[in-house]
Amino acid sequence: MGVSVLMSVYAGADPVHLREALASIYGQTLLPDEVVLMEDGPLTEEQREAIDSFADGNALVVPVVPEEEASAVVRRRDEAARSSGPHAEQKSPLLVIGRFADNVQLGRALAIGVALCANDLIARMDADDVALPDRLAKEVAYLGAHPEVSVLGGAIEEFDGDVVKSTKTIPGGAELLSYAKFRCPVNHMTVMMRRDDILAAGNYRHFPGLEDYELWSRVLTQGYRFDNLPDVLVRARCDSSFYNRRGGEDYGRRYLGLRRMQLESGLLSRGEYVRACAATAMMVYAPPSLRKVFYGILRRKG
Repeated sequence: MGVSVLMSVYAGADPVHLREALASIYGQTLLPDEVVLMEDGPLTEEQREAIDSFADGNALVVPVVPEEEASAVVRRRDEAARSSGPHAEQKSPLLVIGRFADNVQLGRALAIGVALCANDLIARMDADDVALPDRLAKEVAYLGAHPEVSVLGGAIEEFDGDVVKSTKTIPGGAELLSYAKFRCPVNHMTVMMRRDDILAAGNYRHFPGLEDYELWSRVLTQGYRFDNLPDVLVRARCDSSFYNRRGGEDYGRRYLGLRRMQLESGLLSRGEYVRACAATAMMVYAPPSLRKVFYGILRRKG
């Protein structure tokens, strides 16, 4: 089965971390067919150098605009491939760059990225994390053996510099749906998903900070199957800014809006909705120092 790795990067990303993330993908025991890298607005010279170092004579640049239909994105890719001429013999994954003229934010970038991918299996990867060498091999093997599963995740090891802070494992199987009612059911940076199923369920949307949970909520309520591997697949950076990003008025308003959507779609019962809203409000409106304590408790209790 062919695999596309989907990443998104913007000007604020650390170029050193970006290089490490790309190196971890290009160093997989099972190489992907392509890496689809969404350039979300103009990048820095250092970021561009990091990206170009992985092109290996096989790069395809596709100008993209937000909220295009998937069919239009595919045509644009085909046009870019024809105009770019022949590539060198492929010794490493093809680097496909989806280039936005302006910053459109993650949800819009990933929606175009899913359409831009040429393979049925899409592995998500963040631009500052590190994939373990056998990550793709494990996920491809599992999805090959379980065609009924549309979205597969795995565990992450959270680290800050040289310090390993925690391991986040999410249940799979029968426990996953109950877990999904209150917390995101997969670690986003570990996900491998079936492209056609994600497009059929409505694809990513602009929902800042919650793009993944909003998508998974829709995918689940449309009857698609999820699962999680117990293995650590990705080392995820988790510094103090993590807790700041997951709180505040705007984030809280969007999260409570998501809870309402989950109620209306049938993912949550009325009682579950009340409990979920109470827990969400307690978490997102707490001071960052207290939010850090709450996350620590959740990590220990699962």
